Amino acid sequence: MKSILSLLVFLCVGFGGYAEAAGCYSAVESEAEQGIRIHSELMVIGLNCAHMADADGNNLYVQHSKFTKKHENLFARYEDIMMDFMRKNGSNNPEADLNTLRTQFANKISTDAANMRPDIFCKTYAQRIKQVASMDEETIRKWAATPFKGHPVSHPICEH
Repeated sequence: MKSILSLLVFLCVGFGGYAEAAGCYSAVESEAEQGIRIHSELMVIGLNCAHMADADGNNLYVQHSKFTKKHENLFARYEDIMMDFMRKNGSNNPEADLNTLRTQFANKISTDAANMRPDIFCKTYAQRIKQVASMDEETIRKWAATPFKGHPVSHPICEH
């Protein structure tokens, strides 16, 4: 009887802890979502402002592509972290859910682009691609790990 009671207490505490933490992000998961948001937004900026060139004649989408290639391992880790989170929280198709998340991020900034004249949008946002071109992984990670009031992550951060 004592062992059954211990098992019930363990299950309640164990599942209770899981239920509490199931919908929240760890700091690493929050960083991963923000990193994917940043990457998705930069892609939309690059596409919308591809007509703008840097001093070497590379358009902004080419710059975005170079940035992506340079940091492909970081973005792949962010994707893996997010798909693991989605799996842990019941996703049957975490890759599709990740693509949906990326689409939501891209749609947000695409809406901003649609609501501005293209020259104003590019003047407002193009500098971001120029800024990231020289960033190292540590700087990108710090940026992704910084919470932004106007762009909160989609799940609360777990409190430990």
